[in-house]
Amino acid sequence: MRIGAQRLPAWSLFAAMLAAAGLPIYIHAPKFYVDEYGVSLAALGIVLFGLRLFDFVQDPALGWLSEKLRARRSLAVAGGAAVMALAMLGLFAVTPPIAPLIWFALTLTALFSAFSFLTICFYAEGVAKAGELGDGGHVRLAAWRETGALLGVCLAAVAPTVLVVGSDSPFALFAAGFAGVALIAAYGMRREWGADRAEGATGFREILGDSIARRLLLLALVNATPVAVTSTLFLFFVESRLAAPGWEGPLLLLFFLAAAASAPLWGRVAAAIGAKNALLGGMVLSIAAFGFAATLGAGDTAAFAVICLASGAALGADMTLLPAIFATRMARIAPNAGQAFGLWAFVSKFTLAFAAVTLLPLLDASGFSAGQDNTPDALATLTILYALVPCALKLIAIALLAATPLKES
Repeated sequence: MRIGAQRLPAWSLFAAMLAAAGLPIYIHAPKFYVDEYGVSLAALGIVLFGLRLFDFVQDPALGWLSEKLRARRSLAVAGGAAVMALAMLGLFAVTPPIAPLIWFALTLTALFSAFSFLTICFYAEGVAKAGELGDGGHVRLAAWRETGALLGVCLAAVAPTVLVVGSDSPFALFAAGFAGVALIAAYGMRREWGADRAEGATGFREILGDSIARRLLLLALVNATPVAVTSTLFLFFVESRLAAPGWEGPLLLLFFLAAAASAPLWGRVAAAIGAKNALLGGMVLSIAAFGFAATLGAGDTAAFAVICLASGAALGADMTLLPAIFATRMARIAPNAGQAFGLWAFVSKFTLAFAAVTLLPLLDASGFSAGQDNTPDALATLTILYALVPCALKLIAIALLAATPLKES
């Protein structure tokens, strides 16, 4: 069957759109509201954590809703894409009509609620889609999906930096561009929501009653936290620790391009040695990269570029292989998977909120100030949080994965 007939490029585009509304917003939005409206880092961290607490109830409920709307999923997805587009415009393109912190909270709530629902529908549908692709379908679909996602992250991460050259409102242009892509991506996937696929729903009891599913959810939580930590602190690390303001955009682009380029390669490695072994290799690479980052100081921009290449490649393994492993398990115990990916979405986003609510106040307490001269103690705190904490968390993730028995098909 030809790739065009399988419509895998549509999956890549939709993944790119979703990814652009995820990680890059955690990178850009806090700094944007600090710079434009003077909101404190500690206050933003508390708001972000509160939003993820809301997800504790919302994501599992959205997983249930995704299954209930399976017969009308195409229409529901179109509505979700429209909400996400409007929320992005409100976040970056509209001057807050109320207190900036409250506006930040309201627009992010709408954005991430739509993001959650669309992500759950998308990954749940992927379980059935991978089954249609035959042997190795989960890793194959994941390679297309996560390559698209990583390219979306690349574009969204660097777009405001590029757009600033020709506009006084780069984030407003970014939001407008995102809104257009969201609607196009939803249209491109309109025939992919299979209402006629397997009937019946699997509840939380069945999913959480499976010991392997529980381990994989815990692994997802631990393994995603280092990414959340480094994403939250990346801009601050480049600007203040490396003393390289202006290099944030190029280095972010290098990082995510390395992840995108590596995703298909990780799929091939997984086909050769198994997804579990390939993922373990990616985790080891991540530890090596961030351990080296702990030794850097002002002026070490070139060395950090090498770290961006290595850590980006490690991220490619995380984003391609772990969802494929989870989807393979869900194909066995939860074929419709809506509620399963409701739990998966919660775990993935909770790490970003946890990072924000812990790291930003810790930086604040150390005396760190974005864009200002900082004391050696404040810079040391930044280095420990950015480089060494992720290494420790990855070691825990390696132990969890190594102890988890998995079947590769």
